[in-house]
Amino acid sequence: MSYHPNSVLRRARVARGLLFVSFLALGTAFFRAQVLDSASYALQAESNRLREVPLPGARGIIYDRKGEIIAENLPGYSVSILSPTEDSLRSALRTLSKVITIDSAQQALAVRRYRRAPTRPAVIFNDASFQVVSVLEERRVEFPGLIIQSSPKRYYPDGEAMAALVGYTGEISEDELTRERFVEYKAGQQIGKAGVELEYEEQLRGREGSRYVEVDARNRVVRDNGVRADVQPEAPAPLRTNIDLDLQKYAHDYFGDSLRGAVVALEPATGGVLALYSAPSYDINRFIGGVSGAFYQSLLDDEHKPLVNRALQGTYPPASTWKLATAAIGLQLGLVTMDTRMERGCTGGYYYGRVFKCWDKKGHGDVTLAQAIAKSCDVYFYQLGLKIGLARLLAGGVKLGFGEKTGIDLPNERTPIWPESRDYFDRKYGARGWNPSVVLSLSIGQANNAQTPLNMAKFYTALATDGSAATPQIVAREPERKQILNLTAEQLEGMKMALADVVSRGTAAGAQIRGLTIAGKTGTAQVPPLKDFAWFVGYAPADNPKIVLAIVIEEGLHGSAAARVATKLMERYLKTQLTMSSVTND
Repeated sequence: MSYHPNSVLRRARVARGLLFVSFLALGTAFFRAQVLDSASYALQAESNRLREVPLPGARGIIYDRKGEIIAENLPGYSVSILSPTEDSLRSALRTLSKVITIDSAQQALAVRRYRRAPTRPAVIFNDASFQVVSVLEERRVEFPGLIIQSSPKRYYPDGEAMAALVGYTGEISEDELTRERFVEYKAGQQIGKAGVELEYEEQLRGREGSRYVEVDARNRVVRDNGVRADVQPEAPAPLRTNIDLDLQKYAHDYFGDSLRGAVVALEPATGGVLALYSAPSYDINRFIGGVSGAFYQSLLDDEHKPLVNRALQGTYPPASTWKLATAAIGLQLGLVTMDTRMERGCTGGYYYGRVFKCWDKKGHGDVTLAQAIAKSCDVYFYQLGLKIGLARLLAGGVKLGFGEKTGIDLPNERTPIWPESRDYFDRKYGARGWNPSVVLSLSIGQANNAQTPLNMAKFYTALATDGSAATPQIVAREPERKQILNLTAEQLEGMKMALADVVSRGTAAGAQIRGLTIAGKTGTAQVPPLKDFAWFVGYAPADNPKIVLAIVIEEGLHGSAAARVATKLMERYLKTQLTMSSVTND
């Protein structure tokens, strides 16, 4: 078949045009790839070649008021693995489990970590033992995706003594990653889970660094040194607290393994928390690197509930320690003075529809308000409660802060129970399910009145000073005080003298400390079907308060038992302060 020469020439021109357009397109693409977009493709190639390995930042050290360490960081090891797919990760974990012990729960957790962040190494052990690290290092060539690196781990030198206060750290959970507070966090990072560690997470969190390893197409590490400059992690500034570590440990030692309850110690003028202890306790160091399911379940199953922070979550009838509130309300209303006697003397009981007993079956006779406080006469306060009336007693308790949290800088504080008005009883029992005699029980700190040791300590900071209550503070800041006692100077002084009489010749006389004047109030709370709980709330020295202390001992039977422990703690703190002052002056 023949073609006309003009036709061949025309086709040749078309072919040349097509070739020109094709080469022009290819040239443009090459120019864009190699010149215009070279940086982008280089970055993509670099990303495919390099993998970022996070370097955990050390958390901030926590100190007590004297510079003693509450929480610090120790060297540790983490073990993680780079994997291109979930299936390859599962395969690698099965192989690893033949060399070291990795149970099914740990394997499942590593897979979940991978799913949350596929481009980051999946952590197998947050806190690997030296033995595990040694075995893996010896056989590293068998696991090319394995990454073993140093990682700071949290350590609490006095773990059991500090559990209720400092809390502990742990790996951020999937639920926490969805919260606004943790929007900048990544899977696998450690965060505060309770106590100071959680409350001050933003201040204690270290800045994560990075190192880079070179990998092949199957995500196997081929080089891990010098491929790119590391970004070093940074630790934050230390956190200094108001805590007196010596007093905190002394409380722990005093409670030992046999007593249950709580201790709260405050500086009356500033609200600085000197000690906050809950018993029974547990070793928070067991939580570092991940707590075993068996150990955590044992804490949950423990009938004594060690995970409950009794100092700010335990709510107990305050018993006679609350009588000072009843007295203050009566004084503020002008119904009584410190010398007022009631119409009926105490004969061991008071009849109001039925007999309401006094704790002393023999009775206290005809006593003044000051004497009733010192001897803790229930009959006197039954009658004072009736004088005040239920509505005014409830309103007075609200103004004194007994129905609200203290505002301490710790998470999960529980709101105490105090009826805000008569409507409370109608809602709870029905309009005909209760009667006004409840005012008698409320006036002595029983019935529908349940306070935390922390809230009672806050109330007594007002009694120890000028009538203004101090907000408890773990970390020092500008003191926050609120005037809650609207008493004259004479009335407030009378209350203080009565509280001093409690220890010098009243219900806490057996807890006196030679050379130290202490003011406070015992309480014996009825908590059926359990044995009575023992309370003491007070301050020392009585004439120049340096410490307010609230203590409750579950099933301690009588307030005098709590008073003996409390005064020993006060003595310990004040002697330590005196010794330090002497050394400083020298």
